Amino acid sequence: MKIVHSPLHLGHDGGMELHRGELVPCYECPARADYIREALVAAGHALCEPRDFGIDALLRVHDAGFVAFLRTAWSRWQDDGRDGFMLPGGFPARGLRRDRVPAGIHGAMGYYAFDAGTPIVAGTWDAAFASARCALTAAALVAEGEAAAYALCRPPGHHAARGSYGGYCFLNNAALAAQLLRDRGLRRVALLDVDYHHGNGTQDIFWDRDDVLFVSINGSPETEYPWFLGYADERGAGAGAGFTLNLPLPRGTGWTGWSAALDTALQAITGYAPDALVVSLGVDIFEGDPISSFRLCAERFPQIGARLAALRLPTVLVQEGGYAVREIGGNVAGVLQAFAEQAPG
Repeated sequence: MKIVHSPLHLGHDGGMELHRGELVPCYECPARADYIREALVAAGHALCEPRDFGIDALLRVHDAGFVAFLRTAWSRWQDDGRDGFMLPGGFPARGLRRDRVPAGIHGAMGYYAFDAGTPIVAGTWDAAFASARCALTAAALVAEGEAAAYALCRPPGHHAARGSYGGYCFLNNAALAAQLLRDRGLRRVALLDVDYHHGNGTQDIFWDRDDVLFVSINGSPETEYPWFLGYADERGAGAGAGFTLNLPLPRGTGWTGWSAALDTALQAITGYAPDALVVSLGVDIFEGDPISSFRLCAERFPQIGARLAALRLPTVLVQEGGYAVREIGGNVAGVLQAFAEQAPG
């Protein structure tokens, strides 16, 4: 399996996040990708660099004004006399106007962000754009005939919506991969999100479409981030009605409950009969993850990889969460090794 990775992820570093009432160093840190890369190289996988893709590729799933904001946010922050990391101080909540983007950087940041846990620093745009190109490259490889490819994306992407960022995510890598597969002629794409946290951004992007099935196994938003999406009654709208499936699970869910949800997800995907699969591969479902509460041990990750491979679909795997940094490499490698052993070709 080809592994797409960019060292530009290192530029996104040094910020702080507001996590459950405390300002703390970001759990989403460069070491995450470094440990994954080291584990995959040790397992014999070869790395390749992402191809060049222009801004127009991003506009297939993101609003132009939002992308322009991300590209210029740091320079505007500096022009305002600021340094250090950027976090918003206010949001357009109920009762406030959402139809105008404030001209100033502080208001614009609050308009486009939906949390105070996703800092922007000097290297954020280059890292996010490189991460998106990793996903686009992996999708292009699959569209060109590879059985599967893995995008070692950092920062992750599944919380980024059409016109907003948060949850450590700036550009929606998995959505970009799915859209590229569609643009390369694949008729239907299934997108399975196994990250602990609901992929609210991906759901937003494909909410009213029937050409991409979105299925998520996630912590219940009753208690888990992002809190305001991820319920089972969210099923899509318009042409997309019935093409969103959320399988929320309570804190403390172990393998038995999670595996049953995976069965349901795989049955839905099989029934959809897609031409390809995109997997938002979050390994924060691990029992030792510091900001998640499922109870899957390391031995379960190869089983997940084997069950994904059993679908026998061209597959793009896109890295999302996983914050038990020391264990993240082994958990990702477990999925990919088992997938590669079981997949056709």
